[in-house]
Amino acid sequence: MIKNITKMIKNNRVLNTGKLKGKTLFITGASRGIGKAIALKAAADGANIVIAAKTAEPHPKLPGTIYTAAKEIEAAGGKALPCIVDVRDELQVRQAVQKAVEVFGGIDIVVNNASAISLTPTDKTEMKRFDLMHQINVRGTFLVSKECLPYLKKSDNAHILNLSPPLYLKPHWFSKHVAYTISKYGMSMCVLGMAEEFKSFNIAVNALWPRYAVSTAASAMIRGKESSNFTRTTDIMADSAYYILTRGPECTGNFFIDQKLLKQAGVTDFVHYACKPENADSLYLSLFEDEEDDEVHAKL
Repeated sequence: MIKNITKMIKNNRVLNTGKLKGKTLFITGASRGIGKAIALKAAADGANIVIAAKTAEPHPKLPGTIYTAAKEIEAAGGKALPCIVDVRDELQVRQAVQKAVEVFGGIDIVVNNASAISLTPTDKTEMKRFDLMHQINVRGTFLVSKECLPYLKKSDNAHILNLSPPLYLKPHWFSKHVAYTISKYGMSMCVLGMAEEFKSFNIAVNALWPRYAVSTAASAMIRGKESSNFTRTTDIMADSAYYILTRGPECTGNFFIDQKLLKQAGVTDFVHYACKPENADSLYLSLFEDEEDDEVHAKL
């Protein structure tokens, strides 16, 4: 499989191949950040993008709405369908799925990107915050996948991609923020189970996670605005997602790490992915990643 992927690399950047032209992607949280970056990468192929996110009105602190994202997607070459969706709301999810099918004729790919985060210890985690993380991260992922399933079964290139970490059962990843870790691992357990469950339907189910921190609203919240000097752009996740989503259904059940995947695909220089190229050797590791985990996970 890798020998085919290497043809997609030029000057250490991922080339669009047109393989997603006409495919419909249902992406949660696609109004900004990683979700929007994946949408724009697919749009360059001429894909249809369902922007399933909550932000319909400008946020006082965060850039972008489902409508501004739609304009960018269409400018990039895709077709956009902005839908106001809170993934906790079963009716909103179902209506967005039905609208996507009505407008585009089906759904080929689901990207479960929407997520809530609170890196708090047990005694500092309010139950409403616990519930929020589990309702968005775990329940939302399960719900969106479930509602899209009837249409994925009809696709000739069906994928579910969860933005969730490998299942490292290391105590230190639980001890500091057990509620958040459980919620993200719940998304990864959906990958583990659904990949096997959906094999007979030729639906690929995978997870993708960054090796180093990516510059998003969440990373700025965790480390402060200046943290962007030591993070990567969302392009690395968009390129990695594109690789995965253009594979066949046999590529399933993987917990991909962006850098490891792209290395195996032929990328030899990652400096251009750094927000500040001069700091490319001093990047923050992402959550659930540590130095000894560099050589694990993807079974291409």
